[in-house]
Amino acid sequence: MIINMFKDFIINEYQKNKALLEGGLPGSVRNIKEMAYNNFVALDMPHTKLENWRFTDIGKWLEHDYTHYWAPPAGQIDIEKLFQCELPEMDTYTVIQYNGWFLSRASDMTVLENGLIIGSLHKAFTAYPDIIGKHFGNYTDTTKNALQALNTAFALDGIFVYVPDKVIVEKPIQIINIINSDKNTVVHPRNLFIAGKNSQLTIVHCDHSVNHKNSFINSLSEVFLDDNARIDHYKMQNKDADSALFTTINAQLEKEARFSTNTLILNGGLIRNNISVKLNGKGAEADLKGLYLVDRKQHVDNQVFVHHAAPECSSNQLYKGIIDDDARAVFNGRILVAKDAQKTAAYQANNNIMLTDTAQVNSQPQLEIYADDVRCSHGSTVGQLDPEAMFYLRSRGICEHSARMLLMYAFASEVVDKIGIEALRTRMDNMVSKRLKGELSICDQCMLHCTDKAPAFLNMDFKPVI
Repeated sequence: MIINMFKDFIINEYQKNKALLEGGLPGSVRNIKEMAYNNFVALDMPHTKLENWRFTDIGKWLEHDYTHYWAPPAGQIDIEKLFQCELPEMDTYTVIQYNGWFLSRASDMTVLENGLIIGSLHKAFTAYPDIIGKHFGNYTDTTKNALQALNTAFALDGIFVYVPDKVIVEKPIQIINIINSDKNTVVHPRNLFIAGKNSQLTIVHCDHSVNHKNSFINSLSEVFLDDNARIDHYKMQNKDADSALFTTINAQLEKEARFSTNTLILNGGLIRNNISVKLNGKGAEADLKGLYLVDRKQHVDNQVFVHHAAPECSSNQLYKGIIDDDARAVFNGRILVAKDAQKTAAYQANNNIMLTDTAQVNSQPQLEIYADDVRCSHGSTVGQLDPEAMFYLRSRGICEHSARMLLMYAFASEVVDKIGIEALRTRMDNMVSKRLKGELSICDQCMLHCTDKAPAFLNMDFKPVI
C-alpha cells in the first residue's frame, strides 16, 4: 500500500512537471526520458519478493511526504560556510551538488586549456548535444530496475565530466553531494563521466547531510572509458540515520581500459550501492573494493555485477564489513563470463565480522561462466573476531578492548590501504579509526574537524593481563 502511494506520488509529480523535465532537451534525451518513465510505470517498486531485494525493505522510507526541488537554489549559497570538509593537503577541482542541482562557484561549465570539461549536466544537455547523444542513457537499462528508470525519467541535473583523448588530469575532481532542506526531500542526481582514449581521471565523491530531515536520494552515474583510459573512483558515504541513499554506477570499459572504485561506508540509515561494470574491450580491467562499518539499526546493501564480454579481461572484487548491534549488511556479487570471453581472470571475496548475536549478514557470491579458458574464484566469510588472535594479543599484555580494536583496524585496513591518494588515505584511515572507537557519527556532528591535521590514535592499553 505504501509503495503504491509513493509510486502514485511520483507519477503525479511527473505529469505536473513534464514540460520542465523534458523541455528544451535534445530529441534523443527526451525519448530516453519518456521511455524510462513508461518503464517506471510498468515496473514494480522494489519490494522483498523481488530476488535482488529479498533482504532490503525500503517500505519505511516511502512513508513520508517528499518534496522535489525543481530549480537550482535562488540567491547566493555560501559553500565554504556550508561545507568545510575539503581535504587538506590535496588540491582538487571541487564541484557541489546541492539538493540534486549543480552549484557553481563561478560558471555552470568550465573548459580548461587541455579540453577538460567539468560542469552541470543540465547545461551539457544543450551545450554538448553530440557527446550527450552518444553516451547519455546508453549504459543504463531502464527496463528492469524501477529506481534506475525513475532516475532517468527525473534526471534534471548532476555532474558532467569529459576528458579528451590523451589528457591526464593531474588533480582529482572532488564531488560533494549536499542535502540541505527543512523538508523531506527526494532527489535524483544524474552524473556522466567520459574518459577519452589514453586519458586518466580521479574522482572523489562524498555524500554529506546538513540537517536531519528525511531524504530519499536516488543517484545514478554513467561512466565510459575508451581504449586505454583509466578512472580511479573513491566514494565516501557518511550520512545521517534519516537518509535513504541509493547509488548506482553503470560503467563500460573498452580495450585495455582500467576502472577502479573504492567505497567507504561509515554511517547511514539505509544505503544501497549498485555497481555494474561491462568489460567490453579486450584486456579491460576492473578493481572494485568496499568497506562498510555499521551499527545500531543501520542497513547497508552492496550489489555488484561484472560482465566479462570480451577476452583477456580481469576483475577483482573485495568487500569487507564490520557489523555491530542490530545492524544488517547485504552483499550480492555476480560475475558473468560470456562465451567469447576466453582467458578471463575474475576474483571475488566478501568478508564480514559480526560483533553481536543480533547483527545480520546476507552474502551471496555468484559465478556464471560460459567460457572454458578462465581463472575464476569467489568466496564469502561471516564470523566473529579470531579467538586465537585475541588470545595472542591478550597474552602480550594488551587488554581485551584494545585487542578488539587492533583486530578490527587490521581487518579494515586492507581496503583503506588501497586508496591511491596519500592525503585521502590518511584522512580515511583517521575516520575509520574514529568510527571504530565510536567517536564518529555524521560529518556535521562528529568530533572529526577536517581542518585538523592531527591523526587519530587507537590508544592501546598495554597493562599486563592479570
